[in-house]
This record gives sequence, structure tokens and C-alpha cells, in this order.
Amino acid sequence: MALVGLSDSRILSGSVKFYIGAFRGTPALVQLFFIYYGFGQFSFIRHSMLWPVLRDPFMCAVLALGMNSGAYTARILMGALSAVPKGIVEAAQALGLSNTSILVKIKAPIAIRISIPAYANETILNLKATSLASTVTIMELTGTSKLLVSETYAPYEIFVGAGLVYLAMTYILAHFFKYLESFVGRKTGKLETSVRPKRKNSATALKAKDSGETQAASH
Repeated sequence: MALVGLSDSRILSGSVKFYIGAFRGTPALVQLFFIYYGFGQFSFIRHSMLWPVLRDPFMCAVLALGMNSGAYTARILMGALSAVPKGIVEAAQALGLSNTSILVKIKAPIAIRISIPAYANETILNLKATSLASTVTIMELTGTSKLLVSETYAPYEIFVGAGLVYLAMTYILAHFFKYLESFVGRKTGKLETSVRPKRKNSATALKAKDSGETQAASH
């Protein structure tokens, strides 16, 4: 989707940017309610093959949160691809690599490394947004906590416990992405150094060749 958003086609890139703008500009809760309650208002949807999916609260929550996260992720990747240093791309072109090879072997790995911190934040935010699923009768962590509170009348203990579970999950995710960023950084660092010296050596050799030809002409 990020590649389509950066394409030269105004229709394709405009469609992706509209999708990104729509889902980034509206609350995730509104999106969830629209999918779960809104689609059921149309009779042609209730009689279509989509209805078994759209009447299931779990699938509606997955669809809403997935599309919301997809919009943010696409924007993150678009920014990361645009941030790849042009000098590295030019060096790869000077080495004779095709556009596909440059994208797969150079731009994509570097863009992934650039996008990891922002994507880590998006993943953590999406994890916490799963608590919205309790509003459509899904008994996830927050929904289960509410049910336990209604049965035990111990809100502080239960919600503190739920908060600690969320904190533990976000802590694990944060450290995982920190390790992933370090690992990918080492790999892409080797990639960048493998491209840049070749370009430098080629330029040095060309300069030496020109210098030799100049000296020969002077003699």
C-alpha cells in the first residue's frame, strides 16, 4: 500500500491517501461502531456473503482495528521510503542495479530500519486500542475486568491488575522492537557500507583515469 501511495498514478496514490486520511482523521471507536452497527442497517449487506463476517463482533473489531492500524502503518512506510538517502540509491544505480533490485535489496531494508521506532509506537497503541472491543460485547482484558468488577465489587484491585498486564505486554513489545531495531540496523549498516565504498572507488578510478589521460596528452 505504501508503494501504491508513492506511485505516479494520481488515481491510485489519491485512493491510498484518502484511505489514510479517513482512518487517521476519525477515532477508532467511531470506526468500530460504524462497522459493527452501521453496515447492518443496509438490507443488501444483510443478504450478502459479507454478513456472516460483519455480524460477528470479533471480526468487526479485527477489521476496524486492522484498517485503522493499516492506515498509520502505510503512512509510516511511505515516510520511511521517502527518507532513504538519495546518495545510496544513486550509488546502486551507478552499479547497474535495476529499479526492482534497488527497491528489494536496498530501499526496503533501509526503510524498514527507519520505520521501526514509529511502527513500535503504533503497535503499542494498537494493543491498547483493543480495549475498545469491549464496547461491542467482546470479553477481552478490559471487558473481562468490567465483568469481574460487577461480580466482586473490587474495582481498584481488578483494574490495577489489568493495568499491570497491559504494562507488561507493552514492556515486552518495546524491548522486542528495541532489539529488532538494533539487529536491522547492523544489517543495513553493512548494506550501506557495501554500496558506498564501491561508488567511491569507482569515482576514484575514473578520476585517476582522467588524470592519466591528461598527463599522456601533455607529453
